[in-house]
Amino acid sequence: MSISAKSVRFDDNSMWVELSDGRTLGIPLAWFPRLLHAGPEHRQQCELSVNGIHWDELDEDISVAGLLAGRGDSTRATKTAA
Repeated sequence: MSISAKSVRFDDNSMWVELSDGRTLGIPLAWFPRLLHAGPEHRQQCELSVNGIHWDELDEDISVAGLLAGRGDSTRATKTAA
């Protein structure tokens, strides 16, 4: 059985994702800068799919597998030691 997102809601600091297996994940918006800086009206304009959540206007895609693994935005720049 594949776990998918059933619903998404937001508060000031977190994204709450209800999963098809009954769990609800609370994810810090700081993990996803595009969502953090978007207004509430843009955050709510998402599409749920079998694999994750997509915001066309924000160019953001979040996989359920990534959320379950504790991964944030993979496009964040990482600093390397010189």
